[in-house]
Amino acid sequence: MASGGASAPQAHHLATKVELTVLCQNLMDKDVLSKSDPLGRTEMILNCLNPKFAKKFVIDYYFETVQRLKFSVYDIDNDSYDLNKHDFLGEFKCTLGQIVSNRQMTQPLLLKDNRPAGHGTITICAEEITDTQVVNFEVSARSLDKKFLWWSDPFLEFFKQTGSGWQLAHRTEVVHKNLNPVWRPFRISLRSLFNGDVEKPIKFTCFSSDNATKLNTKTEGLSTQLDVCMHDSWHHHMNVDCYDHRENGSHALIGSFRATLAELSVQTHTSPVEFECINPKKVDKNNYKNSGVICIRHCQVEKEYSFLDYIMGGCQINFTIAIDFTGSNGDPSSPQSLHYINPVGSNEYLQAIWAVGNVIQDYNSTKMFPVFGFGARVPPSYQVSHEFPINFNPTNPFSSGIEGVVWAYQQCLPQVKLWGPTNFAPIINHVACFAKQALHQHMAAQYFVLLILTDGVITDMDQTRFAIVEASRLPMSIIIVGVGGADFSAMEFLDSDDKLLLSPTMEAAARDIVQFVPFRQFYGNSTALAQSVLAELPDQVASFFNAYKLKPPNPS
Repeated sequence: MASGGASAPQAHHLATKVELTVLCQNLMDKDVLSKSDPLGRTEMILNCLNPKFAKKFVIDYYFETVQRLKFSVYDIDNDSYDLNKHDFLGEFKCTLGQIVSNRQMTQPLLLKDNRPAGHGTITICAEEITDTQVVNFEVSARSLDKKFLWWSDPFLEFFKQTGSGWQLAHRTEVVHKNLNPVWRPFRISLRSLFNGDVEKPIKFTCFSSDNATKLNTKTEGLSTQLDVCMHDSWHHHMNVDCYDHRENGSHALIGSFRATLAELSVQTHTSPVEFECINPKKVDKNNYKNSGVICIRHCQVEKEYSFLDYIMGGCQINFTIAIDFTGSNGDPSSPQSLHYINPVGSNEYLQAIWAVGNVIQDYNSTKMFPVFGFGARVPPSYQVSHEFPINFNPTNPFSSGIEGVVWAYQQCLPQVKLWGPTNFAPIINHVACFAKQALHQHMAAQYFVLLILTDGVITDMDQTRFAIVEASRLPMSIIIVGVGGADFSAMEFLDSDDKLLLSPTMEAAARDIVQFVPFRQFYGNSTALAQSVLAELPDQVASFFNAYKLKPPNPS
């Protein structure tokens, strides 16, 4: 990293626990009088050429990081812990991403010089260790108190009890100017609600605030970071408070109630369960009954599939790359150009492709990636195009592996004329068409990721906003990497971490699908770049398919 530059932001990500099981077959017989004794490093299988190791290897798995593994098999002839003093039987190298995407893989063992180690093979199986139960809620209210003239702006908050007090677990959206609100369906993980202690009560509160939407993502992120197993118990008390929205954040309490999860779930399949919303400040007043009624229309515990459930169940990540060939990049023959390939064969575009592509490619079995350019005059007519395959083959725009992507980019660069403007909507809509076709199959078999590499300000912002809002309802995510030192405020606007993106007609995106990262904040640290741009993707994949109630193609 260049001295004096901004340090790379730390990616806030959670590890998923993956358990690996290993077996070998047809190991070479190194001993004259006995069979080989392979080691799982903590155990030794005596006199066996086809060992199945009982030892499980539990590894922290991060989608956004290339985690390289090497499995080495030895014949143990003495008590020494130094493996150099034992016979080497072969090894296998791979990434953890390759293992989880295949779920089970069998590969030949190789010697140090990459020759086959006889007929020996290694089989590795991966399983995720997790508890993924969630509670699905549908909640409404009626006859809530008026807090401002003739109306209130109500919202609900759900709290869990911790050693340091009540901790917010979930906040609904605000329903403006409505005394009989119906909130959007939502889900909360059992882990977030109960924190592993089934005897502690849950407190639900009801508020209404502009700040509610802004704070919701951050709060849920903190709540759901607790990796705690939940037990099948229904003896949890919940406390629900209802507040009225105030622009300055000083929300007025409408009321609250407590109930067990069992009470919330009684007869919800036929009729809502109703609870009086009580304001403690009004309890002593004459003729006070309640401040409204909260209706639990649906409350059901079900399994929520994780990212690994989908990947290990056969879901493929389809990775499309879009490269900015607009004139603002500068003449590629000039060392000042962002497209200039230096003597070591690299530039910012290539570094970003390598960093992100090396992670993504493990999750697509074909390793074939469509690559497009935009903002250039393209041969033979040299008309400006915002969606052209960089191999100039519209019927087959694919490149084989990340190496093929790099080669196609290098071949394309001298053949196009950098031009403009910088339009994103055409390539977003292009990928969205394929995502829409996949969704119509009603299977969680394919998810689409579009990587846009760009140097400048978007010139079709309205069309891009429309395209992103439409894509938010599809199995699709968009990663934008800004190269160079331009003003990227428009990109940051599209990366709506604090609130959902709105189209020009004020239609809200269904979910946040855009992640933007300026390349130069990670200059020289490709691992940190990949971690930052890919950290949100696993949750985007899992949350989309779970929302549509789509199971993995081949669930375990």
